[in-house]
Amino acid sequence: MKKIPVLITRLNQDSDLPLPKYATDLSSGLDLLADISEPITIEPFSRVLIPTGIAIEIPEGMEAQVRSRSGLAYKNGIITLNSPGTIDADYRGEIKVILYNSSKELFVVQRAMKIAQLVFSPVIMIEWKETLSLQTTSRNNGGFGSTGI
Repeated sequence: MKKIPVLITRLNQDSDLPLPKYATDLSSGLDLLADISEPITIEPFSRVLIPTGIAIEIPEGMEAQVRSRSGLAYKNGIITLNSPGTIDADYRGEIKVILYNSSKELFVVQRAMKIAQLVFSPVIMIEWKETLSLQTTSRNNGGFGSTGI
């Protein structure tokens, strides 16, 4: 499997948190950890912005996507909003995660908790070619359930 080097910096040089890592050899997402000094409670049907304490330099032609962790989503109703959240190659600020509590229960985020996944993906840039009409298809402009259940 090809590995691409990505620069990363800890925003708090005294941090004891490990860098994001893959949970298994075939994982596609790196686990992002909550870099917080005190627990943060997420009220039911509320959202909070959780810092990770890291910033990265994404290679040109790539993006990083912040995604929900399936276990948190299924067991606790905790999901990332704006998912997948895109981090562009020219962003150099702290990676923060918008967590949303879709359950009726309080949820407490603890320091070093795995809160989201970070997946890297290639980016394809397009160039618009304006035209007066588009080719027709059997579907044409049918949407929102037009192809059946």
